Amino acid sequence: MARYTGAVCRLCRREGTKLFLKGTKCTSDRCPLEKRNFAPGQHGKDRKAKIVGYGLQLHEKQKAKRMYFTLESQFREYYEKANRASGVTGELLIQQLERRLDNVAFRLGFAISRRQARQVVRHGHVTVNGRKVNIPSYQVNVGDEIAIREDAKKLLIVEQGSQFAAQNPLPTWLEMSFETLTGRILHLPKRADVNLPVNEQLIVELYSK
Repeated sequence: MARYTGAVCRLCRREGTKLFLKGTKCTSDRCPLEKRNFAPGQHGKDRKAKIVGYGLQLHEKQKAKRMYFTLESQFREYYEKANRASGVTGELLIQQLERRLDNVAFRLGFAISRRQARQVVRHGHVTVNGRKVNIPSYQVNVGDEIAIREDAKKLLIVEQGSQFAAQNPLPTWLEMSFETLTGRILHLPKRADVNLPVNEQLIVELYSK
């Protein structure tokens, strides 16, 4: 499957906001956005046009898509599924993104970023209800038990993730035991449970055209 392999800090600079794609680096003074708060490229400093209308809607969609590392076609499928379901479309869209296994692995502290969590899942280090699942887009459900396999608990990437997560509040829809590196889905995430710098209503307006 195609995926972005370039420098992720350029994505933050392109969107003009922190997308927290590099874990601890994003909260330190080493964050490139702190030093170069303008778009990447030769003319990045000169292009500061005001974004309105369609551009603003596209901007919000790009932020969400890049934060969760999804392809355009996959992101569109999430929207269409949310649009068909009963409820607030924007909130259901965010809920689907949050229920991705790679995101849950990140939220539980199995890695310090979603990109690293995707790698942990792809390499088969994560189990769901005792069964190995290596599909980052796998949708978790209420009551599911997410854990790190025993032979992967000593991996540096996992140890760093646990230390990072232990210093930050755990989302209320998740339960985590850092001793056993096992988490559980308590309930489906609500919009109020997700601290996300994205206006999902603008995304809905974009796709509704």
